[in-house]
Amino acid sequence: MITPELLWSHVETVRAKAPLVHSITNLVVMNLNANALLALGASPIMAHEPEELPDLMAIASALVLNIGTLDKAWIGSMKVAAREAYKRAVPLVIDPVGAGASRLRTETALALIAEGQPAVIRANASELLALAGGAVNTKGVDSTHTATQARDAARSLALEFRCTVVASGETDLVTNGRETWHLGGGSALMPRITGMGCTCSAIVGAFAAVADPLDAAAAGMAIMKVAAELAAGKASGPGSMQVHFLDALYSLSRADFLGHVKLTRA
Repeated sequence: MITPELLWSHVETVRAKAPLVHSITNLVVMNLNANALLALGASPIMAHEPEELPDLMAIASALVLNIGTLDKAWIGSMKVAAREAYKRAVPLVIDPVGAGASRLRTETALALIAEGQPAVIRANASELLALAGGAVNTKGVDSTHTATQARDAARSLALEFRCTVVASGETDLVTNGRETWHLGGGSALMPRITGMGCTCSAIVGAFAAVADPLDAAAAGMAIMKVAAELAAGKASGPGSMQVHFLDALYSLSRADFLGHVKLTRA
């Protein structure tokens, strides 16, 4: 049974253990993702040279693969990393950015899922619908659907791939196909900052290093919502929102977390 207290205990574990999260992610979000992991208490590394990936996977606590800025070389690196993570039982988080916007994106996401059994797939609703085989109209990497509209697809994918699936949105949905949770809160400023969804995936990766996939996904999405809500109370726009968001992740207290988390079972 997931509770706010349980989720907070995972925050404390990340802060105590500082898990090494290896991300092969997109060029747009590297800085924000690395700083968010550091603010949370985790340790980021972002490398994509295939020759060093076996060594890095031997010391990594989690792997995050994000297909936001694809090219053939990086696709190859992601496949190597996924295979190495699978061999070493390193939890894998996949962020299928823009799945449905192009055939390459959808096929790459599905190929990575096949290469390394993911612990968590974190995506927006339109991306999940595309992975589930639906014909969707997308707006680049932005969702044109709500998490609620992707509920059945999320549950189906979770059961098919034996993993936890997150559908991000105004209200996030987290499911392993049998158990489903909703997380509310956050801020309307979040979509105004590039890479906040990708940051969710990186943060979930940190929690996947210390908790089972369902707990990790719920904890990651919860702390994103709470930190964003606290940051929005101090921000005057997207620029200051990003700064206050990182500060909120870093300084978040148990009282603030428990006082703002909005967790309900579906």
